[in-house]
Amino acid sequence: MPSRLLSGYPAATDRFDEMLGADGQPRPHWRALLTALAREAPGLMRERDEAVQRQVRENGVTYNVYADTRGAGRPWDLNVLPLILPHNEWAEIEAAVTQRATLLNQILLDVYGPQLLLQQGQLPPALIHGHAGFLRPCHGMRHRDGIALHFYAVDLARAPSGRWWVVADRTQAPSGSGYALENRAVIGRTFPDLMRDLNVRPLTGFFDKMRDSLSYWGHQCANSGSTPLRAGEPPLIVLLTPGPYNETYYEQAYMARHLGLPLVEGSDLTVRNGMVWHKTLSGMKRVHVIMRRVDDDYCDPLELRADSSLGIPGLIEAARLGNVLIANSLGSNLLESGALLGFLPALSQRVLGAPLKMPSVATWWCGEPAALAQVIAKLDRLVIKPAFPQSRQFTVFGQDLKGVERAAFIAKLRAHPADYVAQELVHLSQAPVWRADIAKQRPGAHGGLGASAMGLRVYACATPTGYVVMPGGLTRVATGPDVRVITLQRGGGSKDTWVQARELPLVDAHRPLSRTTTVADLVRDDTHVSSRAAENLFWFGRNAERCDNIARLLRVSLNFLFNLRPAAQGAEWPTVKALCAQHHLLDGKHPPKDSTDRAQLSASLSDAQVEQALLLAVVSPEVPGLARQQQQLYRSASQLRERLSIDNWRALNRMLQQAPADPKRLSQADAMTLLDDAAAASMTMAGFALDGMNRDLGWRFLSLGRRLERLQYQCEVLQSALSMDADGSLDWLLELADSIVTYRSRYRAQPEWLPVLDLLLLDASNPRSVLFQLDGIVKGMAKMALGTGACGEVEMQAARDELLALAPATELYRGNARLTQLLLRIRRASETMSERISVQFFSYTGEKAAKP
Repeated sequence: MPSRLLSGYPAATDRFDEMLGADGQPRPHWRALLTALAREAPGLMRERDEAVQRQVRENGVTYNVYADTRGAGRPWDLNVLPLILPHNEWAEIEAAVTQRATLLNQILLDVYGPQLLLQQGQLPPALIHGHAGFLRPCHGMRHRDGIALHFYAVDLARAPSGRWWVVADRTQAPSGSGYALENRAVIGRTFPDLMRDLNVRPLTGFFDKMRDSLSYWGHQCANSGSTPLRAGEPPLIVLLTPGPYNETYYEQAYMARHLGLPLVEGSDLTVRNGMVWHKTLSGMKRVHVIMRRVDDDYCDPLELRADSSLGIPGLIEAARLGNVLIANSLGSNLLESGALLGFLPALSQRVLGAPLKMPSVATWWCGEPAALAQVIAKLDRLVIKPAFPQSRQFTVFGQDLKGVERAAFIAKLRAHPADYVAQELVHLSQAPVWRADIAKQRPGAHGGLGASAMGLRVYACATPTGYVVMPGGLTRVATGPDVRVITLQRGGGSKDTWVQARELPLVDAHRPLSRTTTVADLVRDDTHVSSRAAENLFWFGRNAERCDNIARLLRVSLNFLFNLRPAAQGAEWPTVKALCAQHHLLDGKHPPKDSTDRAQLSASLSDAQVEQALLLAVVSPEVPGLARQQQQLYRSASQLRERLSIDNWRALNRMLQQAPADPKRLSQADAMTLLDDAAAASMTMAGFALDGMNRDLGWRFLSLGRRLERLQYQCEVLQSALSMDADGSLDWLLELADSIVTYRSRYRAQPEWLPVLDLLLLDASNPRSVLFQLDGIVKGMAKMALGTGACGEVEMQAARDELLALAPATELYRGNARLTQLLLRIRRASETMSERISVQFFSYTGEKAAKP
């Protein structure tokens, strides 16, 4: 008995305990984990917990709580301890969820089809036709193989007796399965041996079945039209997202990356001739399946909400014609109404000929007079919810209503009874959680076991042979003071869910659908780069380069202030300080009005004031500088989650998670360390782009963004250096260009103008030189021009030719006006090219592509 672990564990007096039985002893399926933890050193669980939180942050796992000031950057809350379910108990859950998904699918088909259940009185017509989720334009829509509900999730709660109850059905665009998969990836690394000993069932086979089933129906959709797929050609399946500000955007990008699907927004798709097309830079690609995360009424502004900017005009017509499969079918939000729960037992007998294997929590729709009377009679024991999504009502707990407030609420119920649903208040079971804050409550402790109310969300997906259930799910735990309702939007957390297999060893076999890939079907380029993705890749490259440029400029500048005593320097320090002003690093919280004002500011500031401004620029996102630019890089990357590897994300998050210190307390050593780390992280991300990305169209835009940004920066720095009033040390110039090691290894002497300018201007082997950038831009754009037309490479080629025509013996020196003017022309040519790229590619509407 692991008494040490359980010494402070709270007893469950009025609820079921997932870990302990009524006798206070661990349940059989928990004993192995508790015994293993009891044998470990006291601090090991604390280290595991810290490792889990660190991995969540580095992987960039987020959940957007709209009321949280951290917004989309709020880290996902994952507890290190899993929920364990034995195989026999899971078998009952699995059978019940399969039955329920089948029943709800049949109800959905009938409501949008013959409506026999309404005619026979099995469903009140007011409950259907009064629901805003009933989409009349979708009535009569046909569904392949009789499947309208492709994905299903159900929220379960365990009563004090130990019995599972259904609390809510999720049928519109069920979320959370991707988070469950991410939870397993993190916790699987934390307890690998224990998972193997407990024979925990894997999750990946469920997602393989999901992808293959969608592919199967995608083939049916494609081959029933006028443009069938070639033998071996896969259908195009896309994941439709509302965008990066959606609460579960991380999960949507994670699922797209895991399933290998393009992550698209409504603006990336268009309907032509009754078919849906993906607008890509390589032409229009027909979409056969849309796995959507956009709510029903936002999907088609033509026939549903006219003010929606998230949907695709004409989508419902394309679905009516059978030219695209939408999963889940539009109108499935109807089934999420709690008002339906009370009718499901009778519907199960009527439709399936069998009773429900798992009952719903007791539910009353107040639209029935008898139900209303019961609700009012036992209001203290109920929770009241809106029956329809259009009702602007909040959940109300009857036990919280007193006196006048109670009477007023009953009057509202009587006035509009059909708008309300009442459910029995379930005392949620409690599950063990590891709590690091116990260390503060118990001197000498490293953390300990606590308990939190929990609920379980289980997932099912339709296949050609029936529904299959994910062997696990998303366990949600309450972290706030109110444990009556568990919701992640109120700060709830999560746990991995371990389902034990019946036999050893377990192989979760999955046989992919039969498909033959021929030589003609081989793909060596990304053919699904949308205008939006290309723009985000382009700006990701530019913003990454800007982070590197700012970090190096700040490092050189602070090095002057900390070590080189600017007052004793020659012309270098005023030049460096002026560069800082040009890049707004001296603006602080009161930016100058124009370039003249900025130059005056640079000249007027004392070295102490400059140091204060630069330290602020290192750590504060409130002013122009490194911290703000890193945030901009993160925003660009957030639009590309499905395209960036997990290693790339970790490097990005490590860079962003450097704790921003108070600039007033920031030491010189701390500042330089932050800048060193930022420069190293930039090099790491550049390495991912160089070694970790295929040279496809997406990579070309990212590379083009980096090269244009570096070219403009190098030209600006060299212009400033050439304009210095007098000769001085050129170490700072080589440091900014990350070329000082190369120079010293070649010349073993103090930097001089001729070799420095040759290295930074004309050396085609130096990745920081102007010529290197021009070569890459001209070659890259020449390849893209073959399919898209010219986009400024002619002007860049002319600038390159003029640069190569320089005579090093006579023209590479400080103060050369012709050289300065050439650098200015190169900068302007690169800026013009950037604008032309934006117009030609990022304002793309599909008109330049081959017409479907």
